[in-house]
Amino acid sequence: MKIPIVSVNWLQENINNPELIILDAVLDIPPHDLQISGARTFDIKNNFSDTSNPLPNTLPKPEAFATEARKLGISKHSKIVVYDTKGIYSSPRAWYLFKSMGHENVWVLDGGFPAWEKEGFATEKVAPKSFKQGDFEAHFKDEMFKNKFQILHNITSKEAIIIDARSADRFHAETEEPRVGLRSGHIPNAVNLPFSKVLKDGHFLSKEELKQILPHQDENLYFSCGSGITACINLIAYELISNNPKAIYDGSWTEWGQDLNLPIEK
Repeated sequence: MKIPIVSVNWLQENINNPELIILDAVLDIPPHDLQISGARTFDIKNNFSDTSNPLPNTLPKPEAFATEARKLGISKHSKIVVYDTKGIYSSPRAWYLFKSMGHENVWVLDGGFPAWEKEGFATEKVAPKSFKQGDFEAHFKDEMFKNKFQILHNITSKEAIIIDARSADRFHAETEEPRVGLRSGHIPNAVNLPFSKVLKDGHFLSKEELKQILPHQDENLYFSCGSGITACINLIAYELISNNPKAIYDGSWTEWGQDLNLPIEK
């Protein structure tokens, strides 16, 4: 099993590796001024999502993903480290995108930019950059992706456990959904694991701590959340301790909650 995360110390020690590419995983044009020196902006919402889909942050077509990755100078042999400015938030989504496109050499920076900056490692101003075209190729692994029809089928087949990363009050319909027009509740038989439970101070919990708190460690797992972002945090938490099959329900609650034909529990 390949460990999905690396430390800031590991990155500092390997930063001059010519095959290494550091990606600042942002959900929109970055509002932040600083980045890790040499980092490249990985714009999830605008460049690495299917913008023709009315749902937010959905998986792009493999050809479109490969085109954008090549623009960032990413190649088949690139070793990619992704990070974000919150510690752990959007970077697992970037990791998942590369993994689902068949690229194995990708890791999340544990602690992200805050941990990097805390150590006093080199930073620079965020500025537009251009890169020599890479030769990245996408080989989509559809087993890592689930749609609403597969999730609906799973309610009766029970071939996998659905892990919902939303907060407990949203999961149990004790509060309104932040997106207008969505019903409150959860997918029938889903298990609630708020993504905050697997993190501490912007880092993943230790393997020992994760083994103590994660349910259904030996079963097939489908991960859901609000719009496919924080589900990836939980997926990586399980990836740290188990080899069981895992997939993301990409439409997540934004899709399920607005479709009146789909069943919900409260």
